[in-house]
Amino acid sequence: MKATKKRVSIAWFKRDLRVHANHSIFRAANSSQYVLPLYVVEPGYWSQPDASHRHYQFLSECLSELRDDLTALGQPLIVRIGAVRDVFDQLSEQFKLCQIFSHEETGNAWTFQRDRAVGEWCRERGIPWTETWQNGVVRGLKDRNGWSNNWNDRMTSSIACQWKLKPLTEIDPGPIPLAKDLGLSEDGCTGRQRGGRIAGLKTLRSFLKHRGLCYQSKMSSPVTAIGTCSRISPYLAFGALSMCEVAQAAAEQRLVIWRESVNRVQWRKSLSSFEARLHWHCHFMQKLESEPSLEFKALHPAYQNIRANSGRADLLSAWQKGETGLPFVDACMRCLRTTGWMNFRMRAMLVAVASYHLWLDWRGTGEYLARLFTDYEPGIHWSQMQMQSGTTGINTIRIYNPVKQGQDQDPDTIFVRRWIPELGGIPAEFLHQPWLWDGAAGILGKSYPFPVIDHLEAAKSARQKIWAVRGTPGYRDIANAIQVKHGSRRSGIKVKGGRKKTGPTVEAYQLSLNFR
Repeated sequence: MKATKKRVSIAWFKRDLRVHANHSIFRAANSSQYVLPLYVVEPGYWSQPDASHRHYQFLSECLSELRDDLTALGQPLIVRIGAVRDVFDQLSEQFKLCQIFSHEETGNAWTFQRDRAVGEWCRERGIPWTETWQNGVVRGLKDRNGWSNNWNDRMTSSIACQWKLKPLTEIDPGPIPLAKDLGLSEDGCTGRQRGGRIAGLKTLRSFLKHRGLCYQSKMSSPVTAIGTCSRISPYLAFGALSMCEVAQAAAEQRLVIWRESVNRVQWRKSLSSFEARLHWHCHFMQKLESEPSLEFKALHPAYQNIRANSGRADLLSAWQKGETGLPFVDACMRCLRTTGWMNFRMRAMLVAVASYHLWLDWRGTGEYLARLFTDYEPGIHWSQMQMQSGTTGINTIRIYNPVKQGQDQDPDTIFVRRWIPELGGIPAEFLHQPWLWDGAAGILGKSYPFPVIDHLEAAKSARQKIWAVRGTPGYRDIANAIQVKHGSRRSGIKVKGGRKKTGPTVEAYQLSLNFR
């Protein structure tokens, strides 16, 4: 007599690697007698050009803690390697799969197509797949009307999820594979933040209780940002922390500080800035959710091929290695390569220099930066790549002067000296433009390169090319349509045929993701 298969529901983890404030597994636990918590390590994903060793190392640390937390609740995390549909097929041979639960994911094009294939698999087998919202991103959104209110409602919703799991003793949890098992090579990120919820909570608490006091005033300089920015972005990107709990923790701390702190005014300003950036975190993710092609195609089609076939491999290589001859730019790139993190203003500068001064296409530089950012979040990343390279059609063209940025953000040359030791003998007054120093011939072209471009002439040329596009016929009509679909309803940008709204402009928030 054939044994009856045990009926189970799958709680499929993706970028939600936590048990706390996890609506998906909560729903699964309250809908089924047996729940199989599953994470699938997908070789196809890890072969994509935006995936890297540092991402997987952070992920594996999150998975290890998640397994411990689930074990304490009754059933360890099951880890499998392969395509998700194949793993589901294998599990269906052992169990009767009743339902699949997961959070919605706003990932790259590969995960988008993967989820489509999973949906087809579920429909063919009559297995319900329930996807739950995870942050402020709204699936199937037609326009941005009411989006902000919806975000507020979600962030204030209950996150108290109490549940237990019955053990599935007949299934082996399986090992968490090593990065080398997936063909991922070491990438020199020796200063990376550690993954996992424990580290995420510690980072959040230290920011809200003491590190964040000077957040508003010190977020822009890489010298001070490393300690004063929240640094929670990788934990949000992989879901070790939920956006809801972060928003609610910030709101609670605001009340505590107002009652107890002698620095309440400064704290209020810093927390207001931080909370605004949580909101804009989801705002930018919504762009990719609503328009997945944003990863590959210029948001405004007039810019689609503006840099096509114009990039030079030598310039790309110099930018990637931190060898452009522009000290502050190179210091930022070297820091990013080693630590996996950089404050937002400097991220924007790196993109601007690549896109304008070096005239490199944002898609190639975007893939490289995606691999470097431990906190790579596709929705934010590709939206910002387009914004900072001037291809959205609705945002201010912002061409940073890399020398002035160094002088403004690293006036004491602390940052440049740390990351470019080759310039140790350059006097401080010449460090941001060493080519002006009389003794430069002993260093430039030897231990450190001459600038690969004249940054002033390159900026002038780029500005002319970008602004020329804005004068082409039909440009404004398309820009208006983009603003209606993707623009914040708080923006001051006037839509053709409509009334101008009051409030901060989109441009004012271009540097609004500094919580990273």
